[in-house]
Amino acid sequence: MVATVENVKRREFLKLASVVAPMIAAPSVWARTVRPEVAFTFDDPKVDGGAGLSGQQINERMLSVLAKHKLKAVLFVCGKRVDSDAGKSLVAEWDRAGHGIGNHSYSHLYFNASGESGDSKVTLADFEADALKVEPLIRHYKHFVRLYRYPFFKEGDTVGKRDGMRSFLQQHGYRIGRATIDASDWAINSRLEAHAKTSPGADFTAYGDYFLQHIWERAQFYDSLAQRVLGHPVRHTVLLHHGALNALFLNRLIGMFVEKGWKPIDAQRAYADPVYDLQPKILPAGEGLIWALAKESGKFEKELRYPGEDDVYENPKMDALKL
Repeated sequence: MVATVENVKRREFLKLASVVAPMIAAPSVWARTVRPEVAFTFDDPKVDGGAGLSGQQINERMLSVLAKHKLKAVLFVCGKRVDSDAGKSLVAEWDRAGHGIGNHSYSHLYFNASGESGDSKVTLADFEADALKVEPLIRHYKHFVRLYRYPFFKEGDTVGKRDGMRSFLQQHGYRIGRATIDASDWAINSRLEAHAKTSPGADFTAYGDYFLQHIWERAQFYDSLAQRVLGHPVRHTVLLHHGALNALFLNRLIGMFVEKGWKPIDAQRAYADPVYDLQPKILPAGEGLIWALAKESGKFEKELRYPGEDDVYENPKMDALKL
C-alpha cells in the first residue's frame, strides 16, 4: 500500500497516543517514577554544646556537611537561644555560608496553650508580639527570609488564634515555614546527650543508626501520604534541629537519602512549591503540612495520630534498644 499523508499522520498519532494514554490512565504509577526531592531545615540554633562537642564545633560540622553536599538550608532562629554575642556570631556563620535565616519566634511559646490544662494562656497578642521580638536579631542578615516557623508546630487552638496569626503574618510579609516531613530528632538528641554525660567517650553509632531509621520511616510515610492526599509529588522539607546529633550524623543522613534515590535540594527551591501556600483549616491547627492536609480531607483518620510526631512514640523504641 502506498503511504499517503493521511496514513503517515494516523500512524504518528497512534504512536503518540500509545505513549500518552498510560500517563493519563495511571497518574499514580507515573508519579512514582519521579525522583523525590528533599530539603533540610534546622530549628533552634544555640551556643550550648553536647556529646563532647562545643557549640562552635557543632556549628562548624553542620555547615561543613552542607557545604560538602552543596546544599543551602534554612535556619529557623529562636531569639532567646542566640541573644548574645556568641549566638549572633553563630547565626552570622550560616548567613555568610548563604543559608536562609528564618523566624522561629523569640520565646518559643506554646500557642495552643489555653490555660485549661495548667499551662499559661498564650493569647494572639502575646504570640504576635513574640514573633516580632526576634526580628532585630535576624532581619539585618543578607539571607534573612520572611518564613515564620511556629514553635512546636502549633498554629492555634481556636479559629480566632489560627486565622488571626495567619493574617498577622501575611500583613508582615511572612509565609509559614512549614515542613512536610516532621520528625523527633530532638528526642534522639536528648538521649544521646544524656548518655554522653554518663559515659564520656562512648560510641554513638547506635544513636545514628536509629536516627537514620526514624527519619527514613517518617519520610516514606509522609511521601506516601502526600501522593494520596494531593495526587502528585511535593518538594519535601524535613524538620531537624541544630545539635550534636546532626553534627555527628547529618552527612550519613544526606547520604542515605541519595542512596534511597531521593534528590537533596536547596530549601528555597522546596519552598517555591505552591503546596506551602496551602492553609489547612483544622483545629487544633498545626503539625506537619502533609499531616494537616490529610487531617483536613477527613479520609485518613485511621493513619493519623496526634500529635503527629513526639517523643512518646520514640521513647519506647529507644528503651527497647537501650538507647
